[in-house]
Amino acid sequence: MSEQHTANRYGGGAGKGPFGGGPGGGGGPFGRGPAMGMPVQKAKDFKGTLKRLSGYLKPRKFQLLAVLFAAVLSTVFSIVSPKILGHATTTLFDGMMLKLKGVPGAGIDFSAILQILLYLGGLYLISSLFAYLQQYLMAGVAQKTVYDLRKEVNAKLSRLPLKFFDSRTHGEILSRVVNDVDNISSTLQQSLTQLITSVVTLLGVIVMMLTISPLMTLIVFITLPLSFLVTKAIAKRSQGYFVGQQKSLGELNGHVEEMYTGHKIVKAFGHEKKSVAQFHAINEKLYESGWRAQFISGIIMPLMSFISNIGYVLVSVVGGLLVMKNAIKIGDIQAFIQYARQFSMPITQLANITNIIQSTIASAERVFELLDEAEEEPEAEEAVEIPMARGDVAFNNVSFGYTEAAPLIRNMNIDVRQGQTIAIVGPTGAGKTTLINLLMRFYEVNDGAITIDGVDITDLRRGELRSLFGMVLQETWLFNGTIRDNIAYGRADATEEEIVQAAKAAHADHFIRTLPDGYDTILNEEASNISQGQKQLLTIARAILADPAILILDEATSSVDTRTEVFIQKAMSELMKGRTSFVIAHRLSTIRDADLILVMNNGSVIEKGSHEQLLADDGFYAELYNSQFSTRGNRQAVV
Repeated sequence: MSEQHTANRYGGGAGKGPFGGGPGGGGGPFGRGPAMGMPVQKAKDFKGTLKRLSGYLKPRKFQLLAVLFAAVLSTVFSIVSPKILGHATTTLFDGMMLKLKGVPGAGIDFSAILQILLYLGGLYLISSLFAYLQQYLMAGVAQKTVYDLRKEVNAKLSRLPLKFFDSRTHGEILSRVVNDVDNISSTLQQSLTQLITSVVTLLGVIVMMLTISPLMTLIVFITLPLSFLVTKAIAKRSQGYFVGQQKSLGELNGHVEEMYTGHKIVKAFGHEKKSVAQFHAINEKLYESGWRAQFISGIIMPLMSFISNIGYVLVSVVGGLLVMKNAIKIGDIQAFIQYARQFSMPITQLANITNIIQSTIASAERVFELLDEAEEEPEAEEAVEIPMARGDVAFNNVSFGYTEAAPLIRNMNIDVRQGQTIAIVGPTGAGKTTLINLLMRFYEVNDGAITIDGVDITDLRRGELRSLFGMVLQETWLFNGTIRDNIAYGRADATEEEIVQAAKAAHADHFIRTLPDGYDTILNEEASNISQGQKQLLTIARAILADPAILILDEATSSVDTRTEVFIQKAMSELMKGRTSFVIAHRLSTIRDADLILVMNNGSVIEKGSHEQLLADDGFYAELYNSQFSTRGNRQAVV
């Protein structure tokens, strides 16, 4: 059970008695069950974050004042109503008593009662209208505020460097952008108005109870400390179990997701029994924590009911004595009981709202942390353009490290000419992908410079720089849309004829036309309705249509069959004609024809030359190249 679900289930409202728990009723002044028993996410800097969040509401301060005005009026009209209803009860009671005493002409004054009821109906109607106005205005304020916040977050994401996304999981970023912003939205929409009405209701009810009977008001207040102490004691006891429940729930979710996504591997290695045993162990822990947390927090309801019933009896007895002494009227007793019931509701709401606001401020803090992240280096003030790029690329004494303490590339020098094919090889972690990240300016170099056609890439706008490149990666990326839209992703203005020509050049046209809807075939979110090889051909077609000056190719044939590999190799050969190409090679047999092979290890180019030259040197490359054949008979080594 999620934290939010548990809070909803046990946060409760007031019960049926005068204190939210009359005879047979449940709940008490602090609600039925402790949302406060649940662990609440708290902000590190509550005041600072609250002040910053309030800044987003400042442009709409007049609407907020109107909301406050409407909320106060709606609540005041609602608070006055029980006192007026008490007058109707008193009129009815007095008429009956006079009639029973045999007073001539005595009876119930129905016209006076009808007048009171009509007046009461008018108050309720006005109260409802102001409540509607309050919700309508607050909906506009909340949604416009969150709309601005979402725009700011989205714009911020587009300005963040790649290292930000590399250092955080997608789930964490999505949680901040979606869940935390939605949490702020719902609090502004609901809890803020509820906070206003709860405070006004609490103050108004206290005033109305005091006008009826200070003595009975004192009785109501006497039950408060007892209710608070009981709630606090039980909430403190149950919180530890709720923490354990959430921890076990996280472990269970992680285990189920892991086993589900890897169920083929689990079955292949015969780990079903071990997986089930692990599930039962975690499930047992969740059960123990869960039932203890729910049971202990559930004790609050009967205890609050018991305390409320004591208050109910005391109010009834004292009220009856006061009526007998003609100190107050019978209708005032009825009104007081209603006020006592209303008195418990705002306290319950305020207790729950406190937790909600703490969670919301924590969400706002997480969003603001995102907004305060360091952005990409600003664009050059006088950016240079390369109208007809040739594709000459040079690395001049480039040094780089993902952290200052651990440099990865040191004084790298590479000189690539137009139309050359450069293969980059090396073991895992050698820096092959890092080289590409620097070339595309996903990361900034620590020292040195990278130039294209003699122009430093920092003098180009990032959009202009990246438009010079076309990428075909090992992990294909296609979005939910038609095949036509996916191919045209790099050139929105492409004609139908150009799209088809690109598909033909990529050897993808044939399989596209065999699909029921051809180029209008909709790819699902993971593009799993076509094969891996077909996805790769579409990405090649996309790169061909973009017609870039420089290509970056991550060998794309390692996970496809031999026949598809032939098609992909042909398509890539077509794509590479006349273009400068950087090929990250995994299988060295595929890059024999490269003009220049860069052998990387530990972030440095340790060897470079043609395939024949490097083999003749009998160095690191020769060792890598020969190793793929020496393990051919050993299937496990190849894998």
